[in-house]
Amino acid sequence: MSALPRPAVGPGSRYTARAATSRARPAGRYTDVAALARRLTGRDVWLVRMLHEHQVLTTHQIVRLAYGSLRSAQRRLRTLHQHAVLDSFRPLTVSGSAPEHYTLGPVGAALLAAQGGCEPAAVGWRPTHTGRIAYSPWLGHDIGVNELLTHLAARTRTTPEAGLDLWLSERSCARRWGDIIRPDTYAHWLDGGLLLPFFLEYDTGSQPLARVEAKLAGYAALATTTGTRPALLIHTRTASRDQTLRRRLAPATHELGLHIATSSADYTTASPHGPWWTPLEPTGHRTTLADLAAHWPGLTPAGGLAPTDADTTLTLPVPPLPPAIEAGP
Repeated sequence: MSALPRPAVGPGSRYTARAATSRARPAGRYTDVAALARRLTGRDVWLVRMLHEHQVLTTHQIVRLAYGSLRSAQRRLRTLHQHAVLDSFRPLTVSGSAPEHYTLGPVGAALLAAQGGCEPAAVGWRPTHTGRIAYSPWLGHDIGVNELLTHLAARTRTTPEAGLDLWLSERSCARRWGDIIRPDTYAHWLDGGLLLPFFLEYDTGSQPLARVEAKLAGYAALATTTGTRPALLIHTRTASRDQTLRRRLAPATHELGLHIATSSADYTTASPHGPWWTPLEPTGHRTTLADLAAHWPGLTPAGGLAPTDADTTLTLPVPPLPPAIEAGP
C-alpha cells in the first residue's frame, strides 16, 4: 500500500514526515499496574481502551470527548503520561505548533493485558509503538478520520438526542469485513430517533479515481452476502475533488444500488453532522446526516457486529464517550 501524502489543508496538513519530538518522562515515575489500581478513574481506563482502538488522539480530540476544559484535560493527561499509562509526541510543523498527540503507553498496555487475562504481547504493543505512529506517513489521514468522528461523538454533550452509538476503527473493520472491504471506520449516527449506519472512506486525494471506484464493488458484495445495507460516506480533501469524484462514481453507484453521500473538508469543519453531505444522485443536494437517514429508510446496520465466542475485552467495541464525564482531575 502506497503512502498517503499530507493533505494541503485540515488535520495533518502541516505535519512533516521527517521528525517528531517526544515528551520526556520524569525519572522514577514509571509505575506498575497494581500500584495504579486505586488511582485510575473510569475515564482513564476508557481512554486507554480508546487509544488501543483508535491508535492516536490529539489533546483537543480527547477534551472534546471527555473533559470540561482544556486545562483539566492537560493536567490529567500529564499525570497519565508521567506514570507511562500514555505516551505522547508532538509532530514538527512547517509553521506554528501541533497539539500533543497521545498514544498507548507501556503501563496502559499492561493494564489492558491484565483486564483481558492475557500476556502484554497479545495487546500488540511494542516499545516502538509510539515511534511508528509519530513517523507514519498516514498520520495526517488517521488524525483526520478521528477529527471527524470525535466531533460526531461529542455532539451528545450538547445535544443529548444526537451522537454516535458505535464507532469502530479501521482495524476493527478489517477484523470483521477485511476479506471484502477495508473502510476507514464504521459508525452509527443517532439523531432524533433516526439511525444512520455508515462506513467512512476518508479520501486525501492520493488514490486514482479508478481505485476509489473499484472499492464500490466490495460494498455491494457486502450488502449481497450479509443482507445488510449501511450507507457509505466519502469525505474528500477539497470541494473540487468531491465534484470530480461524484462524476466518476455516479454510474457505478446507480448500477450497484449503493447509498453514497459525499462531502469535503471545505464544508464539514467542526460540524460534520450538519448540512454538508450530498447524496450521490442526480437531484442530490447538501443535507444533514439525520436527513440522510430519513432519505434512505431502507438502511440497516452492517452484519458481523454481534459479539462471538472469539471476542475478548480487547476486540469488543469501545463506547465513543467515557462512562461519565467525571469531576475532579
